[in-house]
Amino acid sequence: MTSLRATGIGVSLGGARVLDGVSLDLRPGWTAIVGPNGAGKSTLLRVLAGLRTPDAGEVQLDGVPLAAWAPRERARRLAWLTQQGSASGDLTAREIVLLGRLPHLGIVASPGAADEAAVERAMEEAECAAWRDRRPQELSGGEQQRVLLARALAVEAPLLLLDEPTTHLDPPHQVALARLFRRRAAAGTTLVSVLHDLSLALVADRLVLLERGRVRAEGPTDDPALHAALVEAFEGAIRIERVGGRWVAFPHLEV
Repeated sequence: MTSLRATGIGVSLGGARVLDGVSLDLRPGWTAIVGPNGAGKSTLLRVLAGLRTPDAGEVQLDGVPLAAWAPRERARRLAWLTQQGSASGDLTAREIVLLGRLPHLGIVASPGAADEAAVERAMEEAECAAWRDRRPQELSGGEQQRVLLARALAVEAPLLLLDEPTTHLDPPHQVALARLFRRRAAAGTTLVSVLHDLSLALVADRLVLLERGRVRAEGPTDDPALHAALVEAFEGAIRIERVGGRWVAFPHLEV
């Protein structure tokens, strides 16, 4: 069972405190991180991925400080999708997804049957297998995003950190992605995603609300106290209602 624990994380950027004493215990299941603009969501995810060293505090992967893991072993256990990801160059979509196998192969080994199978599974899950032979310049933004997601899935890591994975995706593919995340979480993956879409975030198992660099609230997504904290953090601009067996965040428009 893979776990990720952050304790007392502090980060300052340009003299401003972006994260202030953030502590989280992330275990198997789908956790969505939400919050107003500038709350520190993407910075927190970069710290959790080991891409930004915190000014204070520590991140532990399976009880071991993140910095103590060998880079290749850490890359096998932790897959990352950046918010500003882009695919470019002459590689085909399938070759881009195959890059997700580098932590297992290294830079000189040739992919074997297990690697080829992992790529095929990832492309099917991300619904991008139909354009496996096309290059990034031949793909839309949403199609590129699905290829990059497939690359992260191809790692077959027990921990997935995804920053705005629904960028450029239309509603049907956002729904398909949510179903994929729920399947992965049910199978034991520790999946953490930063999301702006609150209704999509409310489909997750747990939700973490960041505000001004601190954890304002966290808990299961059906927690009324969490809903109240969301409404307050977004200054009453939303309301949360139960529709068809799930919680949905609506704009609260006063006419």
